[in-house]
Amino acid sequence: MIDLDGRVAIVTGAGGGLGRSHALLMASRGAKVVVNDLGGGRDGSGGGSEMADAVVTEIVDAGGEAVANYDGVHTWEGGEAIVQTALDAFGRVDIVVNNAGILRDTSFAKLEEVQLDLVLKVHLYGAFHVARAAWNHLKEQGYGRIINTTSGSGLYGNFGQSNYSAGKMGQVGLTRTLAIEGAKYGITANVIAPAATSRMTEDIFPPQLLEKLEPEYVSPLVAYLASETCTDTGRIYSVGGGYMARVAILEGEGATFEGVPTPDDVADAWEQVNQVGPGAAEFTHGVMEQTGKIMQALGISLE
Repeated sequence: MIDLDGRVAIVTGAGGGLGRSHALLMASRGAKVVVNDLGGGRDGSGGGSEMADAVVTEIVDAGGEAVANYDGVHTWEGGEAIVQTALDAFGRVDIVVNNAGILRDTSFAKLEEVQLDLVLKVHLYGAFHVARAAWNHLKEQGYGRIINTTSGSGLYGNFGQSNYSAGKMGQVGLTRTLAIEGAKYGITANVIAPAATSRMTEDIFPPQLLEKLEPEYVSPLVAYLASETCTDTGRIYSVGGGYMARVAILEGEGATFEGVPTPDDVADAWEQVNQVGPGAAEFTHGVMEQTGKIMQALGISLE
C-alpha cells in the first residue's frame, strides 16, 4: 500500500482544483500538509485566507494534519516563508508539489509586460523559489520528492499562451536538472502535465471533456511520485481523466556532414535531419492534439 506516513508535504495553490485534490489525498495517506494558497483570482489579482483555511478544515475534519500558508510563490521571500511554515509546524519537509498558477492569456502580438512578468514569476520563479527553499533540508536528510506542474501548452504550445507556455516549459528544464543534482541525495524530481477541470481550464476544454476531467484523476499520480515506492526521476507525465502516459523528448539519428555544411547541404539532408526513426513514438504537435489523445483514450466524442 502506498502511504506517506511521517512525511511532510507542501502543496502550493492548494486552495482549490488540483492543489486541493493533491492535498486531500496525500493527507488521507498519512502526510502532514502545508496548504499554501494566496487566495487570489485566476489572473493573480487579490488575495485572502479563506481558500487555504477551508482545505485545512477539510483535512483536519477527516482526521488528518494540516496548516495553512498564504504567501505568494512569486517572491524569493514567499518561497522561504512557505517552507518555514512546514518547519515550524512539523519540523521537516519531505515533499514539494509546485502547483500554483495563474493565467493572463493574450496573443503574442498584444503581449505586454504586465501579462508576462507575473505569469513567469508564479509558474517558473515560483517553482524555483519553493524548491530552492526546501532543497538544503532535503539534501541534509537524504530524502525528498519534488513534483512540478507543466502543461500541454508548455510541452506543445497553445495560441494566446506564450507567457504561460514559456513558464510551464521552463519547469521541465528545472525538473530535469533537479533530478540530476538530487540523485545522490535521495531526491527525485518529476513533472506532470495535467488535464483537469479547474478555474484555469473551465473555458478552455469542451464540456464533454470537462465532465471526465475531475482533479481526483490526477492526484493519485502525484501521491505515487511523492512516495518512497517511486524512485523514477527526471520524467514527464501526461495525466487526466484516468489516462496516464510518459512524455519523452525525442532525438533522431540525424545527419552527419564531413566538414562545415553549406545551407544547400542542409537542404539536401533535411528529410534525414527531421527523421525520428522507425518505431519511435509519434510527436504531439499541439495542446489540442494532446487533448484529443486523452479524449480518444477515454472514448469521448464531440459528435
